[in-house]
Amino acid sequence: EREVTMKKPNGETSTTTIRVWNDTVSNLTLMALGSSAPEILLSLIEVCGHGFVAGELGPSTIVGSAAFNMFIIIAICVDVIPEGEVRRVKHLRVFFVTAAWSIFAYIWLYMILAVFSPGVVQVWEGLLTLFFFPVCVVLAWVADRRLLFYKYMHKKYRTDKHRAIMIETEAEHPKGIEMD
Repeated sequence: EREVTMKKPNGETSTTTIRVWNDTVSNLTLMALGSSAPEILLSLIEVCGHGFVAGELGPSTIVGSAAFNMFIIIAICVDVIPEGEVRRVKHLRVFFVTAAWSIFAYIWLYMILAVFSPGVVQVWEGLLTLFFFPVCVVLAWVADRRLLFYKYMHKKYRTDKHRAIMIETEAEHPKGIEMD
């Protein structure tokens, strides 16, 4: 967050706080990098020390840490909720995007290590894996900002008599669904 002082046309000044980072983007980038930095550095040191060949420690540490985060940390978060209280995921769309990418990451890891080039990570596989992270962040940001789905949700479309032109009409909001 950052404080910005604005001057109104009448000469009066007002100070307001604005967010510099989108919460979803900062959680996926800064927090992930900060929490995974020890495993990444350990893996890099091992690779550099073994003539750019991965040993047992680096990849095992990264996969083990990811599995620990996926299962144990989530279990602890669920378990510490006091009896009789309920919590909910604040941004369900973002949760589904990141959950899908987490599952995809494990499938992709299996594919590159066991199917495409068993036991060896080729350069194109590494670059494609690196490219997946910004794609994940952008898709999570799109889900957070609701840029794709909600734009078309409450509109009805019909075609003209010749089925040549699509005509957009406003639809009524379904009863029982709240839009925020």
